[in-house]
Amino acid sequence: MTEPKKLFIKTYGCQMNVYDSERMAEAMGGEGYVQTDTPDDADMILLNTCHIREKAAEKVYSELGRYKGLKAEKPDLKIGVAGCVAQAEGQEIMRRQPMVDLVVGPQSYHRLPELEAKARSGQKALDTDFPEDDKFTALKSRPKAKRGPTAFLTVQEGCDKFCAFCVVPYTRGAEVSRPATRIMDEARDLVDRGVRELTLLGQNVNAYHGHDKGLGGLIRELAKIDGLQRIRFTTSHPNDMDDDLIAAHGDCDKLMPYLHLPVQAGSDKILKRMNRAHTAEEYLKLIERLRSVRPDLHLSGDFIVGFPEETEADFQDTLDLIKAVEYGSAFSFKYSERPGTPAAERAQVPEDEKNDRLQRLQALLSQQQRALQDAMIGRDVSVLIEKAGREPGQMVGKSEYLHAVHVQAEGQAEGIAPGDMIPVRIVSSGRNSLNGDVLPR
Repeated sequence: MTEPKKLFIKTYGCQMNVYDSERMAEAMGGEGYVQTDTPDDADMILLNTCHIREKAAEKVYSELGRYKGLKAEKPDLKIGVAGCVAQAEGQEIMRRQPMVDLVVGPQSYHRLPELEAKARSGQKALDTDFPEDDKFTALKSRPKAKRGPTAFLTVQEGCDKFCAFCVVPYTRGAEVSRPATRIMDEARDLVDRGVRELTLLGQNVNAYHGHDKGLGGLIRELAKIDGLQRIRFTTSHPNDMDDDLIAAHGDCDKLMPYLHLPVQAGSDKILKRMNRAHTAEEYLKLIERLRSVRPDLHLSGDFIVGFPEETEADFQDTLDLIKAVEYGSAFSFKYSERPGTPAAERAQVPEDEKNDRLQRLQALLSQQQRALQDAMIGRDVSVLIEKAGREPGQMVGKSEYLHAVHVQAEGQAEGIAPGDMIPVRIVSSGRNSLNGDVLPR
């Protein structure tokens, strides 16, 4: 019996890349590949890349350099680069790293099997087109293997906003929404295989228009699926948070009270220079509307400090906005240039000022996160169990607010398994997680 070929995938970046890597593995599974956790015994190595972080491309080249010795030992080993760095630098990757056999962009990975076959024949394979055919339709059906209790489900890709700092419109293309019927079919299949919580993904997910009532309408349809207990979505743009989606946060029980809603800055001058097309006041009023329908809503955000032309006064405006919102969590970064984007051509803020502002901003965000976590002590939450903990009798899961919760069952652990939703009373707060006791069920 012929041994199956082995595929090693390293995933960088966002949840959408995690979803894409799963689908790539499934596509290659149809060609006789099984996944491996180490590159050492792989027949094919695939780097699924992200172009958002600073020096993303250089990190990919560094990673590829680590495989030179392995490639020399195993000449039949095939190495591929996928994702947004592949889209942005396809030809350059092959020029700088001749050992790379194939390069495929995020909109073309359904063609991975034919690219792999081309590479096996000794040819270089490159596909960074934006094809007209729907990659989700072209992909093979998911295998019927059992799944964990949570899963990502891409519903929308691309972005038409053209923020001055962002490469996504150039690497992922224009906004495209998947038809609701296909999303529903995939969701039912995931639930049949054990998934209890779905996170709907998109570069600008609340611009979804594959349902006649937008993302809110899709969420309400998904909520009708028996066995699906929780729904989340990310990442959102404030300008696409329509009335029905706001209402869904108040009247759809399966939509969790946690929202990632990036604002990036609190200065109207900087927001305009970022091409965000909203003001700080408009963002704060949107938060008020959301909390009016769901008072316990926890907010998460994204912030960029040191954007070109940002002054100390502009930065203080951002701190004021953060104080007004009170975030449960957030992602924050120093601005770094992305070649080809408008902001890269502007006068840059000195690096030492960026570092100082980032430290001050992160200190405020950490203070807010700690305060909100401490406020959970004594509250009863519902925890979706994901795995066993490190200690005997301990289980780990997520609350409806996306807090990681370590549950000490104290004799009640027997019978609790991943996928179970259990009532828990929070008894203490750790650095990035909560601890709780199981309540009688």
